[in-house]
Amino acid sequence: MKQSVTLGRVTKFMGLGFLSSFKDLFTGKLEKEDYKAFLRKVIVPIASVLLFIGLWHMGAKALYNVEADFRIEKALNEQGQAAADEMAACIASGDVSCQPNTLPSPSQVWASFQSLLNDHALISADKAAFIEKTAALNEKRIAEGKDAIVYTGRPSFVDQIFRSLKTVFAGFFLALLIAVPLGIFIGLSPTLKSAFNWFIQIFKPVSPVVWYLLVFMIVKTLLIDSSEDSSFSISFIAVGLCSMWATLVNTSMGVSSVDKDYINVAKVLKLGNFQKVFKVVLPSSLPLIFTGLKITLSVAWMVLIAIELLAQSPGLGLFVWEEFQNGANDSNAKIIVAMFVIGIIGFLLDRLMLAIQNWVSFEKTDAI
Repeated sequence: MKQSVTLGRVTKFMGLGFLSSFKDLFTGKLEKEDYKAFLRKVIVPIASVLLFIGLWHMGAKALYNVEADFRIEKALNEQGQAAADEMAACIASGDVSCQPNTLPSPSQVWASFQSLLNDHALISADKAAFIEKTAALNEKRIAEGKDAIVYTGRPSFVDQIFRSLKTVFAGFFLALLIAVPLGIFIGLSPTLKSAFNWFIQIFKPVSPVVWYLLVFMIVKTLLIDSSEDSSFSISFIAVGLCSMWATLVNTSMGVSSVDKDYINVAKVLKLGNFQKVFKVVLPSSLPLIFTGLKITLSVAWMVLIAIELLAQSPGLGLFVWEEFQNGANDSNAKIIVAMFVIGIIGFLLDRLMLAIQNWVSFEKTDAI
């Protein structure tokens, strides 16, 4: 009994409560309502995924046939029946030189995903060999006060994922450091709220492209004598400034809507300003603050792709753009792989923020 309760707590905490139902399904402990919940939480999602893959496969096949027929028809009209027969034979053979370049099928995307992982393994091996080869020389250079020789090969797809995560978290923490303190001040002071309202309303809807250009103007001037790559600094600052507004607005709303009875109790207890903020105001406004932080992290992850593309920062945004420009036979499939990776990471970031919110806040929120 104790083991069953422990399993239930663990699966509930990890958001994997359906595993308990799955276990009970084979032990005969499920009631009628449990069967309904099991179908809704396990079978229906699996069925929807399979339906999505099936529709995707049929759509990709239809688009493939449309472009294949177009190429054959074009060859027939321009070069005659022999050329059309040759084009049809080439397409049927699977030769990459004449394959329609349209929406890839699920199997093609999976093959590209495996290819990207294999490419990462090769690049990692090359990097490890380079580090081993230059270890003694770098030791000598560092002892002489010189810079070490670093690996300058192209990054792999996995490396670009980690670069994007590094950029988005740096931008998120910048947004947090700016928006939360400023939101607290604005929420506590009606005068500051009036003073900053125009600023928030004007700059909140500004496009990430414009924020990138503004940050680029400033950072390139500040780092004009620096030999370091400024693309990372420009990217994370632009991401932070573009995404901080939800946290700023929600923090000020949360602080200004704190129950007045709590404020009066703080006055009776003669708490100082800092004690009042950290013991009364912040705990009461945490749900709204975390709602803003979740939106900020989601916005940061979305705008990151465009900003990395503009800044030429080696992340997922640049990867997608380079594959689009490349136009190789498997480029479309790699772009779809990146799309799924971006979506899955966005989902995981949202769940991470939800878990932190439920950990630090008295009000527990269920995932949607």
